[in-house]
Amino acid sequence: MSWFVKRRDLLAAAFASVAVSRVIGQPEFPSRPLRLIIPFPGGFTDMLARLVAQPLGAALGQTVVVEQKPGGSGQIAASDLLRAPADGHTLMLIHIGTHALNQALLPKLSYDAAADFTPLSELVRLPNLLIASPSLGVSSVRELVELARSKPDSLLFASPGNGSSGHLAGELFRARAAIRVGHVPYKGAADSILDLSAGRVHFSFDTLAQGSELSRAGKVKALAVTSLERHPAFPDIPTMSESGFPGWETGPWFGLAVRAGTPEPIVARLAGDIRAALARTDVRDRLIALGATPIGSAPQAFRDHIAAEQTRWGELIRTLGIRAQ
Repeated sequence: MSWFVKRRDLLAAAFASVAVSRVIGQPEFPSRPLRLIIPFPGGFTDMLARLVAQPLGAALGQTVVVEQKPGGSGQIAASDLLRAPADGHTLMLIHIGTHALNQALLPKLSYDAAADFTPLSELVRLPNLLIASPSLGVSSVRELVELARSKPDSLLFASPGNGSSGHLAGELFRARAAIRVGHVPYKGAADSILDLSAGRVHFSFDTLAQGSELSRAGKVKALAVTSLERHPAFPDIPTMSESGFPGWETGPWFGLAVRAGTPEPIVARLAGDIRAALARTDVRDRLIALGATPIGSAPQAFRDHIAAEQTRWGELIRTLGIRAQ
């Protein structure tokens, strides 16, 4: 064996030794149970977090503990995440409110949605359902628009509150349909549904799962779903695009993120395992039954979606001067 070959082999062995030492010197990921912080307790957010946490934990070989940190329109949860080390062991469930609406609605936000977070994957989109009071006697979006135009300033649309996804969908509908209707904000959806079924308000953009259940019970009339395509769990409900509003897509979306500065190999590992969890048949079937549309995007695609949503809704919020309650 030549001197050159021996020297080459010794150098290769030395480099391999250094590489192994670096790996050994770093803690293995994950080295302990993970925390998944959710900003809003109960309801769909809690079900979604727990539905994803179990298969994600199984893939990682560690328990994923779901922790509720409500308050401040998501700012308390965000502060908790940003106090944790940027090592991938703490995740946050983010959504349209925390990462697309708050930036325009709240003048003094305690976090920077772009700079402080690293998106992992968009989990689901939760389409709205445009529903109307049975007392209106309309059975389609076209009929609702015609009625509103024939009676300007007479119809009212309800929402769960100023700045909510349902409110913004209603404002977008008012602008695109060129109708003059009033807005009645409620503190949550329960009271608005009671008034809608009684005819005290006339239409709203509710969650698909709840709106379809109310429709089946005869309490409201389902007019259109706000996803780009018909939802597989509710195939008989037309889309807004089919109803005269091409390209219409509104409704909350949800995803997972970690603190900015988390090492890229950890981000890639988490993102891949999250997408694998969403690809499971039992997880997908459960989400679809809840009225959601599973997504499972890569980190950059999710980052691009967040940026587009900030621009889209920020312009509408600023134009109309909307402020959170």
